Amino acid sequence: MTDITSDAASGRRNGAVGNSTKSGGSSDARADAPLDLVACVELFYFAYRDFTCDPDTILAHYGFGRAHHRVLHFVHRNPGLKVAELLEILKITKQALARVLKQLVDEGFIIQRAGDEDRRERRLYVSTKGGRLTDKLTEIQTKRVEAALAKAGPGAESLMRRFLFGMIAEKDRPYVEALINTDGASGKLRNGAD
Repeated sequence: MTDITSDAASGRRNGAVGNSTKSGGSSDARADAPLDLVACVELFYFAYRDFTCDPDTILAHYGFGRAHHRVLHFVHRNPGLKVAELLEILKITKQALARVLKQLVDEGFIIQRAGDEDRRERRLYVSTKGGRLTDKLTEIQTKRVEAALAKAGPGAESLMRRFLFGMIAEKDRPYVEALINTDGASGKLRNGAD
């Protein structure tokens, strides 16, 4: 049997295997673009781990997880959001959302109201308690992003936005752009766009 921790596997991790562009004896073992992309993927995992670490700790005190955080975030930013719209944003099943939403409603973090035009429609709002928790979580995460952008230097915010938009499926980009360019408190588009 092959040992999965063999030199071949560890060589791949260190950039030595599969590096066909390396010139004989060159010290630049990281010149192979796919290996650099693997490092970017790993950095993305580590960045996400740390981005979610502090909020996860706070959420655990309530018995909540990341799904609860996402629901609170998007409902807080989009008061009156329909359940169907939330499903579209989160790309999760009705069953997965139902469990999380029930807990948030039962514990007083989210308020459900019938729609004004269609009473069968469920509109979602954060309660005062839900707003306080969401603001606390958002503050922690925005401080981390702000510090990273400051460290990255001038132009980093624009580059980060282009990179993150590039990671989103092309068909979803207009929807995401419209969603994040709204003022969550009023539902009005920011930056003068309509």
